[in-house]
Amino acid sequence: MAQKALGRQFNALALADNKWVSLSDAGGVAFVCYLAAAAGDTYTLNQAQDAAGTGAKALTSITEYHTSTGDGTDAWTRRTQTAASTVVTAAAATQNAMVVEVEGTALDDGFGYVRLASTGAGAVTALTRDLAVQRAPENLPAMAV
Repeated sequence: MAQKALGRQFNALALADNKWVSLSDAGGVAFVCYLAAAAGDTYTLNQAQDAAGTGAKALTSITEYHTSTGDGTDAWTRRTQTAASTVVTAAAATQNAMVVEVEGTALDDGFGYVRLASTGAGAVTALTRDLAVQRAPENLPAMAV
């Protein structure tokens, strides 16, 4: 039987809002965010040296992200901005969902953790990808440790 994608291609943290995510065994992370009712939100990206948040500081690497309604009725819209540590989604249904990817190479030397925090009530999910070590899902390391 072929190995499924979880553990081979990605690991997932469903409740990732404001949680430190380790990139030590991954090439990068995709943060999938959602806030209904066309409310708009601000998402802030930080980096740290460890899961306790040591040396936490802004990671100003976001130049591109994608938005959609999040319900599958529309295609993703690519949005660009000057490098920043924040993404601001508009109060429009077409921006209820947002995806931003962070490459591990964007972190400063000595930093191995990132977190994306919603300033509103947005849900944030983290999907680490390009796993250095492929494992069965039950043998994957905890992501927020």
